[in-house]
Amino acid sequence: MNKLFLVVFVVIFQWCRAQDFEAADFGVLADGQTLNTRSIQAAIDHVHEKGGGRLVFSAGNYVTGTIYLKSNVTLHLEEGASLLGSNNPFDYVKDPYVNWQSMIFAIKQQHIGITGKGTINGRGFQTAINAVQNVHRGIVEDELKLDRVREWNRPENIYFRECEDVTIQDITLRDPGSWNQTYDQCVNLLVERIKVDSKSYWNNDGIDIVDCRNVVIRDSYFDAADDAICFKSHDANAFCDNILVENCVARSSASALKFGTVSRGGFKNFVVRNLTVYDTYRSAITFAAVDGGFVENILVDGVRSINTGNVIFLRIGDRWSKGKKPYMKDITIKNVYAEVPLEKPDAGYNYEGPIEDLPRNISPASIVGLPQYKIENVRMENIEIVYPGGGNPLYAYRGITAADLDSIPEMADKYPEFSQFKELPAWGFYIRHAKNIDFKNVTFKAARKDYRPAIVTDDLTGGTWTDVRFEEPQSEEKKQYIFHNSQNVNVD
Repeated sequence: MNKLFLVVFVVIFQWCRAQDFEAADFGVLADGQTLNTRSIQAAIDHVHEKGGGRLVFSAGNYVTGTIYLKSNVTLHLEEGASLLGSNNPFDYVKDPYVNWQSMIFAIKQQHIGITGKGTINGRGFQTAINAVQNVHRGIVEDELKLDRVREWNRPENIYFRECEDVTIQDITLRDPGSWNQTYDQCVNLLVERIKVDSKSYWNNDGIDIVDCRNVVIRDSYFDAADDAICFKSHDANAFCDNILVENCVARSSASALKFGTVSRGGFKNFVVRNLTVYDTYRSAITFAAVDGGFVENILVDGVRSINTGNVIFLRIGDRWSKGKKPYMKDITIKNVYAEVPLEKPDAGYNYEGPIEDLPRNISPASIVGLPQYKIENVRMENIEIVYPGGGNPLYAYRGITAADLDSIPEMADKYPEFSQFKELPAWGFYIRHAKNIDFKNVTFKAARKDYRPAIVTDDLTGGTWTDVRFEEPQSEEKKQYIFHNSQNVNVD
């Protein structure tokens, strides 16, 4: 993997040293009012036609609608420079190839980038509100009937499709009208040292990587109203492959690191190192194969998750599979410290995660396959999860009899979330429909006594559990393991 990435970086940095062109020389005004779309596009076209280089924006505020980046061109935003999205929804193109709106598009281009210590500010909250006003005027349709237009009819900050050799460095991305930045079927993508503040409106993801190969995301910060670092697979014949995520911080009112939800192709050969998660509503780690796709050969090494609603959720479903057989196997998650709060972890943020249809006591981490599609070969090592405990059977109850455990619904075609099953029978970890799940040096702590056991398995075949420990007040004689329809699990 490292050799491949080294080759990618050399190629990218060679073309980045081309000639500089000043945006101001093309009549681009930094007054924060003039709509510069045509001038910026003319400048990009000129740089492209001259063989490439950097289009440099000095300090100032540059208003624009949709622009298209072209091969061998880098937008360089100097410190103090801001590209501001127009607040007029009609200043954005809905590209017919991707069927989406964006401030900055690149379609089938090579050797492109956005660099510098400046900012891309979509000003998307106001643009989205203006789009809703157009609904009220009868100009556009509200498909969802929720008083907000669909995601693809609101502008992202960046959408790159089928591009090669892409560099995104040092910039700040703020306030998109929809998702924030999407890289779709791109090859050789480097994202580093960026800051994302993406929590001003619905669907504000931090970053979306869709069916890309050879990707590095590192040394970056993501604060998102929706999923923070999100990998998707929209094409049943493609998949995300050869991905490195390291030294990143994520905060989300959905999930922090997520595979899916759209998972038609799959996710393979990932390394995630040194991830910090905080104030996150759903899961620190969610891997979902629910649309016929696969998850395979994944290493997560080093996670610190504080004030996060759930820690680990691995899920196979059967939602939009269209006859494909999903699978999930060969996953290692190690060196994790996590604290799960009793209260809502994203309270007070813009666009919080929804108030759930309770009752439900605090959910455990979970690995949940389907009877015909089992999750296989998962190793959990050097993990400590601290729970609030206090699960109350008078508030919500799930027993551990065979009838109780068999009554948990499969929910194969439902949207995958750790809380979808409502009350689960364990406070620490729940495993269902799985093969060869290994625990080594794993500790579960509950601050208060819980009516449930720490671990419940249902239809688990195979596994070695070594140095698994439990700390729960007033529970010295409590049976913390429940094995239901399970076999060949060796507990040391």
